[in-house]
Amino acid sequence: MRNRLKELSNCPGTSHSPSIQVRAAIAASARIGKWLLPLFLMGCAAYSGTGLKPGSSSLEEVIAVMGPPARQWTNTDRSVQLSYPRGPAGPHSYMAYVDAGGRLERIENVMAEASFARVKADITTEDVLRILGPSVPSWSVFYPSRRELVWEWRYCDYRGMFARFVVLFDSDIGRVRSTQSIEERCPGFSCLCGN
Repeated sequence: MRNRLKELSNCPGTSHSPSIQVRAAIAASARIGKWLLPLFLMGCAAYSGTGLKPGSSSLEEVIAVMGPPARQWTNTDRSVQLSYPRGPAGPHSYMAYVDAGGRLERIENVMAEASFARVKADITTEDVLRILGPSVPSWSVFYPSRRELVWEWRYCDYRGMFARFVVLFDSDIGRVRSTQSIEERCPGFSCLCGN
């Protein structure tokens, strides 16, 4: 902040002390920054669940931090799985697993090769949702002539590039036909996603 103040005071055509307007603008920026940083950090927590503690955070705390899940399943043992897809802009889809006692077991980004390997021919759409969470709705396509439904998810590949994982379903029976990964084409901007 002081360096910026010094730069402004050394601008050609200004006196050696910054004007009242410049000082007021810098002070306002500092006040706004004090409010934006916590909001930004809260946004990060909401995105990935940062700060939630396995073994101690409750189901209610998970929902309070990460928001309402896109999908939620209750298992026969009363454990709960919550889905938090962050696409299309983000290359993540988080699953939060809560035990039968209502305590967080773990949160994991399921946009990873290990999850993709679990999506095999002949599993159902519901199985895929439990593995990857919902796909990006605007990227879902139905091809009537092929009786095929296509779902896509964005992820960050092993090289740090944006890619899409694609699942093709037989629309008549709701089962996986095949899968594929496609590197995104990025004309005019970088495909680097960083993790």
